[in-house]
Amino acid sequence: MRCAIVIPARMGSSRFPGKPLCDLAGKPMVQWVVEAAIHSAVGDEILVATPDREIVEACASFGARAVLTADSHETGTDRIAEVAQLVEADVYVNVQGDEPLIRPESIADCARPLLEDASIEMGSVFCQCPESELGEASVVKVVTDAEGFALYFSRYAIPFARNPRAIAVKKHLGLYAYRRECLRAFANWPPSPLERAESLEQLRFLYHGVRIRMTETGPSGLAVDTPEDAERVRTILGG
Repeated sequence: MRCAIVIPARMGSSRFPGKPLCDLAGKPMVQWVVEAAIHSAVGDEILVATPDREIVEACASFGARAVLTADSHETGTDRIAEVAQLVEADVYVNVQGDEPLIRPESIADCARPLLEDASIEMGSVFCQCPESELGEASVVKVVTDAEGFALYFSRYAIPFARNPRAIAVKKHLGLYAYRRECLRAFANWPPSPLERAESLEQLRFLYHGVRIRMTETGPSGLAVDTPEDAERVRTILGG
């Protein structure tokens, strides 16, 4: 099967304008993400999807392919759905452009179920949620069924510990793998009530009956949402 890794990135972040091109130890942030995608060894094609020519030019400077997409997309998934109309693949993997510390192994873990089983429509990954993050609304949690498919995603610590907690809370990591048909359908569905309530676009897929195969992977690295996060990442990278 042919796999395309797509990295959505845009300059217009409200909390950190221009963050895909912020310097991290001598490289723009998006370059770190591209390099992690390369090292995952699952992408037949790796490209950045962006509405900004500055990002296209920056990618060209370090040898990465980028495609211009519309500036009206509400979610990264919408942006990847546009790319899926331009780039032929069996599986598309969404790797966020603000994850410079993403583990290549996690990208491979996300893609593998779809590459090995043509019946799986969509995949994602999780790790064990640290106790310190259980109450953090910015940390998304997931519960799964007996076959490892997602039952629900929430910003709350689910399942609720009414009784002593018998199972660990699973922290969802924002990596996704999709079939082309899934992306096409997503772009035509309006946001679902669950999605609006939690501000989690993956709930649109569950609402419409798409099963999401979850795979356990290693802990996530720090994502960059603010200039302060970028400074922390520079310290981790030693630059």
